[in-house]
Amino acid sequence: MAIERDWRCDDPKQQLIWAAATRDALQVLEGKWKIVIICQLFGAKGPLRFSELEKRVEGVNQKMLIQQLKELEKDGIVTRTVFPQVPPRVEYALSEMGIALGPSMAELIDWAFMRRDARAAVSQDPA
Repeated sequence: MAIERDWRCDDPKQQLIWAAATRDALQVLEGKWKIVIICQLFGAKGPLRFSELEKRVEGVNQKMLIQQLKELEKDGIVTRTVFPQVPPRVEYALSEMGIALGPSMAELIDWAFMRRDARAAVSQDPA
């Protein structure tokens, strides 16, 4: 669904539209753990139980994980399925909207590696 854009567009209104869209997207993904949670759900071979997510997201406490998952669910990125059994079983998975983040996440990861490599090259430059 990539749309070709002329980033050198002279239309200030169009630039504001793109900036607002980017701001809206980043507001959904902001938070220390949301990107990590999304990456773990992408890497899973199916839905993950809360305890599995908690193990995979190193350093997050239970309260923060619950909060971040609730926000991701509210924003339509994650689905939460509760199974009526004792003890209750809850599973989390990416929604269609979450899965649609895949190409953007891949580009973001590529950019992060490119940035890391560029910074490493600068720090090794003897000049």
